[in-house]
Amino acid sequence: MSVSSPFKMRLVHLDLKGAPPKVSYLAEVFPLFRALGANGLLIEYEDMFPYNGHLRLLRAKHAYSPSEIREILHLATLSELEVIPLVQTFGHMEFVLKHDALAHLREVALFPNTLSPHEAESLALVRTMIGQVMELHPGARWLHIGCDEVYYLGEGEASRQWLRQGQNNKAKLCLSHVKAVASHVLAQHPTTTPLVWDDMLRAIPEDQLSASGVPQLVEPVLWDYGADLDIHGKALLMEKYRECGFSRLWAASAFKGATGASQALTPIEHHLRNHMQWLQVAGGGPADMLQGIILTGWQRYDHFSVLCELLPVGIPSLAICLQSLLRGGFAEDVKARVEDFLGISSLEITDFASEEAASFPGSDILALVTQVSLQLRSSVDALLERDSLLARWSTLEQELQAALQRVFYPDAVEEWLEENVHPSLQRLRGLLQDLSEAAGPQPLLASPCPDTGQEP
Repeated sequence: MSVSSPFKMRLVHLDLKGAPPKVSYLAEVFPLFRALGANGLLIEYEDMFPYNGHLRLLRAKHAYSPSEIREILHLATLSELEVIPLVQTFGHMEFVLKHDALAHLREVALFPNTLSPHEAESLALVRTMIGQVMELHPGARWLHIGCDEVYYLGEGEASRQWLRQGQNNKAKLCLSHVKAVASHVLAQHPTTTPLVWDDMLRAIPEDQLSASGVPQLVEPVLWDYGADLDIHGKALLMEKYRECGFSRLWAASAFKGATGASQALTPIEHHLRNHMQWLQVAGGGPADMLQGIILTGWQRYDHFSVLCELLPVGIPSLAICLQSLLRGGFAEDVKARVEDFLGISSLEITDFASEEAASFPGSDILALVTQVSLQLRSSVDALLERDSLLARWSTLEQELQAALQRVFYPDAVEEWLEENVHPSLQRLRGLLQDLSEAAGPQPLLASPCPDTGQEP
């Protein structure tokens, strides 16, 4: 395979905090990921990890078992996909801090998203989570410790008191926690390098960032999912990080889940443009600093948000983006290769996917979700038909439910249908009921209508 990509590592992000796929489906798609050009996975387990002991309460209803985690890693190895686990350790801690038993570790009592960096128990909690994850990922070369979007940092009472002392500021508060977590990872797992999302680091002055010691401990992941990202600005940011002492950087794009919290269909053109611009960033930044790129595929914007595009729905976008990264750009030959991989005769790039048949794993879900998204609401609103319309959509609902159940656990299936299908069908059933009641009971022997002789 001729590879001209500036990204040595190309990781597909699996966001399991919403609609986590069954292991059987991962077995189907991992070989496809590899064939398309991926050589790694960033697995954000969140509540799908089988935490045990006093952390058992963090498990979701259908959390993977330890044996399923080992099976996932085995499947990844078979497809030559290196796995990097992700453990949130600062921000986006909703799945942990929502529990009453751990609510006292919140930075701000009302909000479960941010961990207080002042409590000794906070660091102990994070260490335990990391320890359990690493126990099932022996030999992992990297561990992503999150640390993005640490909302309300510095707004808790303990932080307010700390900030009033000496030269303390929010940047120092952030860096001290990142350093503590990263130092623990390296002390316990010397061959594992911590990764962090970079948004909390971007605005920190160079001298403060350099003096913190953090650049010697972690590799930042520069993320931007926009279709019009600032290419020059990214190059300058990479140079700033180099000057501060970071030896390696990562990029993070998005193949789905970044264009709307309740987005159901993936706008491929947006994500393709995002990747084309990351290729330009890689070409204009400091040489040899970029370790790789993570193609994020968010499933929820946060633990309490609704589902956005399901993984099978985003696979055509992932295919286009991976192949474009691998080939160093997008052209008709790239599109043709993707169509061949996906078993589709003509892939729509500039508009949402058509209902055309495809053969990749989960393509039936994409076709059915496309019908729901593009036709269900409009057809119900227009009420083009009555009982036959309900029968049509009820049948499609059953087909979609069956397709989803093959890939996802029951709660994710129910949530997606409740969000995207049931409201419209309930409106339709209610309307038909109203129409039936308005028509009133029909007599057993109706009189012929005047003139026509037809039944009313």
